[in-house]
Amino acid sequence: MASSSYQDAGVNIAAGARAVELMRNAVRATYGPEVLLGIGAFGGLFDAAALRGMQAPVLVASTDGVGTKTKIASALGRYDTVGHDIVNHCVNDILVQGARPLFFLDYIASSRLNPEMVATVVRGASAACQAAGCALLGSETAEMPGVYAPGEFDLVGTVVGVVDRGALIDGSRIQSGDAVIGLASSGLHTNGYSLARHVLANWDMAADVPELGTTLGDALLAPHRCYLPAVERLRDAGIDIRGLAHITGGGLIDNPPRILADGLGMHLDRASWPMPPLFELIQQTGQIDRLEMAHVFNLGLGMLVVTRPEGAGEALSALNGDAWLVGRITPHSDGPRVVIA
Repeated sequence: MASSSYQDAGVNIAAGARAVELMRNAVRATYGPEVLLGIGAFGGLFDAAALRGMQAPVLVASTDGVGTKTKIASALGRYDTVGHDIVNHCVNDILVQGARPLFFLDYIASSRLNPEMVATVVRGASAACQAAGCALLGSETAEMPGVYAPGEFDLVGTVVGVVDRGALIDGSRIQSGDAVIGLASSGLHTNGYSLARHVLANWDMAADVPELGTTLGDALLAPHRCYLPAVERLRDAGIDIRGLAHITGGGLIDNPPRILADGLGMHLDRASWPMPPLFELIQQTGQIDRLEMAHVFNLGLGMLVVTRPEGAGEALSALNGDAWLVGRITPHSDGPRVVIA
């Protein structure tokens, strides 16, 4: 019987080592003095002494993935945006509780490791981490033939951030009558791609679409927007941020109630913000019901900010565009928690 090797089983150890070497500089570019050990170590080390200046530091962590957006990237052979996606998605998830990111870790799995593809994804994650002021503490790869289909990959990330307990945003101060401000999304972000791919299955991803002003593929691969700079502008302006809702899976229907106390609902005025053409294209092509669209997609609003009604104008001035007064907090006893009319 002929001897077998790991490569015969579909795993190329040399490709893994090559991927690490290609991503090394991008990862190290995010390091500050707080990083004691990073890429290559069994565990990343981050000096928590940076938290000493806080009165009551609370660590906030989140893990997520980019879903089937990876299939669009694979189909087009473009991997420069999904690294931004995973970092920004995770940073936004802890931002809603007032946390700033400290460090981030990513995980890329595929049927067969492509070192150049992995390095491109990680370079995108590195750029997003640098923009958010956090360290890319580690990147892990896995080659799993038989688990993933040839040419497919999965991308997952974990972020750890910190907020002083006194600055924690948990929605507990939200009251009926409060204003809801919507911050513009940059596209689908990282949710709803299974429906979008189903509806647009017969479209040419590389073809220009006049109403989009770009190719369909470029529109679908637009990076998930990071809302950290916008929220910092609100903080600097002294805006009373009573709640933040990141519009991810579950769209505008399921996410707002996550920050609302019992007895409160949200009314959104659909005419108050422009729905980007990509969502209109998906809705019209698939003949999708309006409620279903709102339950799947962000419809152009990637983050909702709840503030005092008298502070809404000042908040919009601080945001300086790409934001609208889209609704209000209402009493709720029965029926849908979120009404879009």
